[in-house]
Amino acid sequence: MLKKERQAYILHQVNLHNKVLSSHLSEQMGVSEDTIRRDLAELAKEGKMLKVHGGALSNSFHQGAVAQDVYAIEEKRIIATKAVELIRDGMFVLTTGGTTILQLARILPPELRATFVTVSLPAAFEYANHPNIEVIVIGDKLSKNSKITVGGEAIAKIRDIRADLCFIGVNAIDVQAGLTDNDWEVVQVKKTMVSTAKKVVAMCISEKVNTAEHLKVCNVEDIDILITELQPKSKKLQPYSSKGIKIL
Repeated sequence: MLKKERQAYILHQVNLHNKVLSSHLSEQMGVSEDTIRRDLAELAKEGKMLKVHGGALSNSFHQGAVAQDVYAIEEKRIIATKAVELIRDGMFVLTTGGTTILQLARILPPELRATFVTVSLPAAFEYANHPNIEVIVIGDKLSKNSKITVGGEAIAKIRDIRADLCFIGVNAIDVQAGLTDNDWEVVQVKKTMVSTAKKVVAMCISEKVNTAEHLKVCNVEDIDILITELQPKSKKLQPYSSKGIKIL
């Protein structure tokens, strides 16, 4: 693989999954980690991503990121528009972080009266701008990579919440592998949310469908609703529908 092709692949992966690990990229492309680290350094110098210890982050993780910095922004807006139809007055809604969740937060109807509970600081700021929404922020250690709170205290507080809806931002989903992610602490938070909520809604651009990361969040059967930008009858989504998941 030529350097230009290699760096294009890396950039696509970091935009798709928000975070990449040097070791994972090395394994995928069959090149040394030193080569990957040099590629990441060059891409970061060009302002295309943020290099961190062990890998890189998408620019969209910056709180001040504008729409053009967010990968697949139009698809995420479609997903958010579908998701907002599920929310009713009086609900307790639990959310993870991520750019799709932020799109949902930005289009909530001004007349909606509900309580939103979140581990995401960027999402909390968006909810706080809403005139009729009560906001509860789950506190603990802040993950600088994902901009959400993680750790034992956050998990313990989530276990005490019986949310009507839980919106999960999805890194990867596959019928066999389930929902997977690449950050250990984030996975523990998501696992707890899935186990406590009355109804779990997975929000996922279709490009992440039928992909898998190294760390498992839950089985696909543990989610109730899957929302993508595709039509519900799309062939790509039929294996998930056959598992009893409602597709929007």
